[in-house]
Order: sequence, then C-alpha cells, then structure tokens
Amino acid sequence: MLKKFLRAQWIRYWTYSLSARLWLTSIAVLAVSLSFIAALYLYALNQFPREMWQKDNNQKNALRVSAGLQYNELGMPVSARLDEQTAWLFAIAPTEVMYRVFDNHGTLMLSSGKDNSGLAWGKGRLADLADSHQRVTINGRPFDVITLATDHGGRRFYVQTATSDVFGENVANMKFAPLPEIIAWSILIATIAFGLAFPFTIRRVLYPLKVASEAAMSITPANLQTRLNDRDIPSEIKPLIVAFNAALARLETGFIAQQDFLGAAAHELQTPLTLLRGQIELQPEIENKNLLYREIDLMARQVRQLLHLAEVSESQNYSFGEVDRLAVMRDVASYLDRKAAGNRITLRLWLPDTLPPIHADKSALFILLKNIVENAIHYSPPGGTVDILADAASIQVSDNGPGLKADEAPRVFDRFWRAPGAVHGGTGLGLAICKEIAVAHHWQLDVKALQQGSRFILRF
Repeated sequence: MLKKFLRAQWIRYWTYSLSARLWLTSIAVLAVSLSFIAALYLYALNQFPREMWQKDNNQKNALRVSAGLQYNELGMPVSARLDEQTAWLFAIAPTEVMYRVFDNHGTLMLSSGKDNSGLAWGKGRLADLADSHQRVTINGRPFDVITLATDHGGRRFYVQTATSDVFGENVANMKFAPLPEIIAWSILIATIAFGLAFPFTIRRVLYPLKVASEAAMSITPANLQTRLNDRDIPSEIKPLIVAFNAALARLETGFIAQQDFLGAAAHELQTPLTLLRGQIELQPEIENKNLLYREIDLMARQVRQLLHLAEVSESQNYSFGEVDRLAVMRDVASYLDRKAAGNRITLRLWLPDTLPPIHADKSALFILLKNIVENAIHYSPPGGTVDILADAASIQVSDNGPGLKADEAPRVFDRFWRAPGAVHGGTGLGLAICKEIAVAHHWQLDVKALQQGSRFILRF
C-alpha cells in the first residue's frame, strides 16, 4: 500500500514538474526536428542522386584536373598530376569517368578516356560552354559534362570532365546506402546524449528558483521582513518574484498594523474594565453581581490573552537564554494548583531528576506550558487527572477529558477557535498563543487524540 502511495506521489510530482515538462518537450522537439531534417535529406538523395552527388563530384574532378595540368616549355599542357584517389578513379573506370583538355581553338591536347574523336563534348563553342553542365550522349550512353576555362602563359585552355549516369547512380547508391542506418543511430545517440545532459542544464537554470523557494519557506509571521532575492532570476520569472516581494511588504504592513491594534486595544480596554468592576462593587442596588463579575472577568481574561498574543507575535519581545525547563514546569504546576483543586483535578508531574537546559525565553515557555495545562484542567471532568511528563526531547501534557474528533485536531491552534459544546468560558486564544511561541522558538507543538482525552506534545 505504501509503495503504491509513493508511486502515485512520484507520478503526480513528475506530471506537474516544470523540469520534467521542459525535459520531455525538448527531447520531443529535438527528436522530431532531427528526424524531419534526416527525412528531407534522404528524400532528396533518393529523388535526385545525380544532382546531389554526380554533378558535384564531376565538377570537383574538373577542378582537380585543371589545377594539376603540367605544361612544357612552349606552354602547352602535356599531362595532369592528380591526387591518388582521382587518378585511380580515371584509371579504374576509363569509359565512365573521363577528362579532356582543349586549347582555345578547340584542338584536343590531353585525354584520359578511350574516346579520342578529338571533338569537344556538348553543343556549342567551348567559350560558350565554360562553367556550365550539359547532358550529352557519349557512345550511346548519357553523361554529365562540365567545361572549365583555365589560363596559362597568356593562353586559354578548356578542361572537360564527363561522368556517366550509370556510374553516378551506382556510386551514389553504394555511398548513400548506409546513410539511413547511420542517421537513425545518430538521431538516437544525439537524443540520448541530449536527454542525459539537459537535466543538468535545467537544474542550473532553475537553481535561482530553488533558492527563492527556500527563502519563501523561511518566511513566517515572525519573519515577514525577509524578501526573495531576484538576482540571477530568469527575466520571465522576475516579475513574479517582484510581485511576491511587494505582496510580502503589504502583508508585513498589515500584520504590524494588526498587532499594534491588538496591543493598543487591549491596553485601552484594561482600565475601563477595572473601573467598571469597581463601580459595580460600589453599587449595592445592582442585582446579579456575580453574573456581571463573571462576564467582566471573562472580558478581562480575553484582553490579557490579546496582549499576550500581540507580544509573542513579535520576535523582538523575546529574551533568549539558558532555561531550566524542570523549574519552569514546577512553577506552572504550583501556579495552577489552586485552579486544579477548585475543579477537583489532580496535577501529576512525571519529571526526571535533571535535564539539560534549553535555549528559550523563560517567560514565554511559562506562558506556553501554563496555557496548555490550564486548557487540560478546563476540559478534564471533576475527579480527573492532568499528567505532565518531560524527557530530553519533549514535554507532554495529557488529560482525560472528552478528547478531540479527527477533524478538530488541525484547528485547535487557530485563533478564537473553540471546540463545539465547550462548557468553560475560554477565549479561544490560549493555544494560538502557544503555537506562536513554539514557532518563534522553532519548536514543534502537536496534539494527539487519546482513547479518552488528549495529549499535547512539545518537541524541542
């Protein structure tokens, strides 16, 4: 089951991965492009072998003959010095590949083949045929003939080379027959090599995005001043980074305004509530004073919680140092002992003799543990117990109250959230304050539903 889940997650990740999409798209475009170019080239070879090879090769032979002409003391061509491959070609197929050299009057000076008629190939004067191809018939067979003009010692000579169609087609077939297989293997190798190399290119191109993502993950309500670095970001994505930073700036401004409002409102409400309670105490004719006191005390408690929430949401309000967590836990138990006794709840401490100190704000740790234990006292039934346990890695607080439903656990740390049917007069801010303190200290605070009750776990 786990393997199927992991496989599904892996498939989902790569389905929506930008790197995978770029990789697949690039591989497909490369393979299709190379295949299209190869198909056009092979089509041209199959349809126009003479134009693709015969005429080009014939012209190169003419240039080699022209460049290799040897002259006597009278300035007349007497031989042609050719490279080994060209000389072999004229020798091995004298009836298929031939050359002739004429003077300016059309007199034959040199000849390689057996056609010694002395006449130039083609129709027209040599001067008119210079630098052009012609289709001619020699001994009843079609040939491609090219005529080149060359000058030496103030005289002009004409070089003609001829290649038969049969020879050209046969050589082209032998020369190009392996090409489809070679091209197919080349496309396959190029595609594989590109596919292996491209992920490194993508990783390098997308590295600035990875850095920006890591920076974005570090942004918390206690760290809203962080901004994403737009240096080296691709220009197509840079507007997104700029817009995200602008949104962060607006969010920071709004968050600061919210915290300032919470603090100011809480401070402003404390004094009127105190005066209101005093006025009620001084008015003997007021009925149901206990109900009024209860409501005023509840409002005062909510005001204090708002003050705490505003304070713990600002990192500059923390004073970190080495803290003895065992001493803080005993202080919390002592502070809440009277409340627990009033609710007929037994507080039980399960503490080792010693634990190493932790780096924390002592007052914030006290508020966190006090809120969790106080919450456990409120939800535990009369005669119940609240257990506080500590080890080197965590602090755990368990109660035997009504517990949490599966859909309620993720919401217990939300501001102003209270469990449906809650009977005690809570504000819905105590656990939200705990979460803020845990985040500021980089701790992990979780809740776990038990068969009866709940367990809060603070991991360091």
